[in-house]
Amino acid sequence: MYIPSQFEQPDIEAMHELIRNRPLATLVTLGSNGINANHIPLHLAPTQEPFGVLRGHIARANPLWRDLASDVETLAIFHGPDAYICPSWYATKQEAGKVVPTWNYAVVHAYGSLRIIDDAAWVRTQLEVLTQHNEAAFPEPWAVSDAPEEFTEKLIGAVVGIEMVITRLIGKWKVSQNQPSQNQHTVIQGLNGSGQSAAVAMAALVNA
Repeated sequence: MYIPSQFEQPDIEAMHELIRNRPLATLVTLGSNGINANHIPLHLAPTQEPFGVLRGHIARANPLWRDLASDVETLAIFHGPDAYICPSWYATKQEAGKVVPTWNYAVVHAYGSLRIIDDAAWVRTQLEVLTQHNEAAFPEPWAVSDAPEEFTEKLIGAVVGIEMVITRLIGKWKVSQNQPSQNQHTVIQGLNGSGQSAAVAMAALVNA
């Protein structure tokens, strides 16, 4: 990923926060038919220094777990907020007109070797942890144990676990750092004024 120095995100905790808040990853692997991409929620378990561990599961019917080049790195891409930036928002547009549109975004690339775990007990634990994380904000959180045991056991048998110890973690926050402060201020106003949730989230990053 091309990262100009002003857009580099060196803060591991900031990258971890993005992963926790937006866990649906684009998981890029190499198999016998070439590059493949799957979209899978991955839970960050910060048990392995310095970058953490990603855990999830895939359908047993998914050929990924049987057709994986184990000697090649896997890439998990996590997408944060993104938004179109209208050049009319720039305060400097009135001065010389030398402004153009762009797109702001935050993204994290996590690299490591993907391990397949075909173990029902491991999968059950992973499902419980993933569910607890995603249900925590609800007033009456659902738990795996809420469903009938026979039902969940059948579903657990239909999936396999995946785990990736992160060996490289790269973040890019393209959030108007290359603009003068007056443009950053008016970009924040423009994003907030759009009323779109993604734009408001981007405004918060520009303002950080």
